[in-house]
Amino acid sequence: MASDSSSMNVPFLYEQPHHIDEEKELFDDDSLSTTTNTVTFFRTCLNGINALSGVGILSVPYALASGGWLSLILLFIVSMVAFYSGILIKRCMDMNCKIKTFPNIGEVAFGKIGRLLVQATMYTELYLVAAEFLILEGDNLHNLFPNVEIRIGGLEVGGEQLFVILACLVIMPTVWLDDLSLLSYISASGVLASVIFIFSVFFTATFDESVGYHGNETLLNWNGVPTAASLYAFCYCAHPVFPNLYNSMRNKHQFSYVLLVCFVVSTAGYAFVAIMGYLMYGAEVESQITLNLPKHKVMSQVAIYTTLVNPIAKYALMVTPITNALKGLLPKQQKNRLISILISTTLVISTVIVALTVPFFAYLTSLVGAFLSITASIILPCCCYLKISGTYKKFEIETVVIATIILLGVVIGIFGTYTSLVEIIEHL
Repeated sequence: MASDSSSMNVPFLYEQPHHIDEEKELFDDDSLSTTTNTVTFFRTCLNGINALSGVGILSVPYALASGGWLSLILLFIVSMVAFYSGILIKRCMDMNCKIKTFPNIGEVAFGKIGRLLVQATMYTELYLVAAEFLILEGDNLHNLFPNVEIRIGGLEVGGEQLFVILACLVIMPTVWLDDLSLLSYISASGVLASVIFIFSVFFTATFDESVGYHGNETLLNWNGVPTAASLYAFCYCAHPVFPNLYNSMRNKHQFSYVLLVCFVVSTAGYAFVAIMGYLMYGAEVESQITLNLPKHKVMSQVAIYTTLVNPIAKYALMVTPITNALKGLLPKQQKNRLISILISTTLVISTVIVALTVPFFAYLTSLVGAFLSITASIILPCCCYLKISGTYKKFEIETVVIATIILLGVVIGIFGTYTSLVEIIEHL
C-alpha cells in the first residue's frame, strides 16, 4: 500500500544482519543511506516492489471511476515518467559519489535551498501519509462494525471518529520504541500483503455471485481527470527511498533493471485492481475498494483485515524521520527519553486531529499525490538532474523531454491540488 505506496517503505531483505543504528540511518534525513552493499538483484527488486506497493492500490478503482476508462492511459504515462525520473536519480548518484541520499541530490544541485526543499517535501508527505493511515483504519473498521459507539461522561463518540482514536491508541506505543528493527521486518510483509489483497479482489470478482458487471462505466470524464492523475501519481511516490536501494546493491549497474522490474510489476498490480474494481462496482466504487467488498465473504474479510494490519505496522516507520528531525533541533542537554516520547506523542496526536478534521481518504490522497508526490518523484529529480549534469545548457532531445515532463508535472500538480482542495473544502 504507495506509501504505503508510501514512498518511505524501507529496504528489508539484506544478506547480512543490521545493527539497529543502520536501520535508524535509513530514516535519518542526514544519513539516509545504508552502508550495506551486498543485496542481490532479486532482493533489491523485492525491496523496490515493497516501496512502490502501498495504500494507493486501494484508491486506483476510484481513480479510474473518476476519470473513466481512458484515464487508465494516465496510469501508464505516470508510471513511465516516474520510472524515467528514477533513472535520473541513478544518473545523479553516478555523477557525484558524494550523493548518498535524496536530500543530497537537492543540495548538490541547488545548495541548502535545494536540500531544504527536498526535506520539506519528504516530511510533509510522510506526515500526511501517516494521517491517511488513521483515516483508512477508521473507515474500514467502521465498515466492519458500523454500530459501535461509546459514551464518555456526556460525550458520545462513534463512527469513523471512534475508530480513528482507537487506532491511535493501538499505534501510540509503537512510536515510543527506540528499536524499530522489529517494525521494519514487519513492514517486509508489504509485498505479500499486496499479493493477498490482489488475489482477494480477483477471487471476489470471479466467484462472488453478489458482485457482477455493472455496465455503467464512463469512457472519459474530463472533470475527474485531475483527481485520477493525482491518485495515480500517489502510487509512484517511492523515489526518496531509491538512493537507499541503490547504495545497498551488490552490483549497482543493475539498478536500472531493478527499477524496470519494480515498475512493471507494480503497474500491473495497480492496473489489475483498478480494472477489476471498476468492473465490479462501476461509478459506485468507494474511495477505498475495501468499503465496497461484501463483509460476510471470507476473501473480502481477508482483503479488509490485510489492509488494516499494514498501517499499524508501518505508522511508526512513517513518522520516525519527522521525530528524528524534530529531536535534532533540540539542544543536546534536552535530548532524553522523556522528551523523545513527548515529541512522538504530540506528533501522533496532531495526525489524529488532521484525520478527524479531514476524514476524506480519496481527497487527501489526491492532494498528497498532486502536490507532494508529483513534486518529489517527478519535478525535483528532473530539475536536479538538469542542474547537476549541466544538460540544461544544451539543446538536446533529452533536455526537451525532461522539460516537457517538468511542465506536465506542474500542470498536473496545479490542477490536481486545486481540485483536491476544492473537494476537501466542499465536504468539510
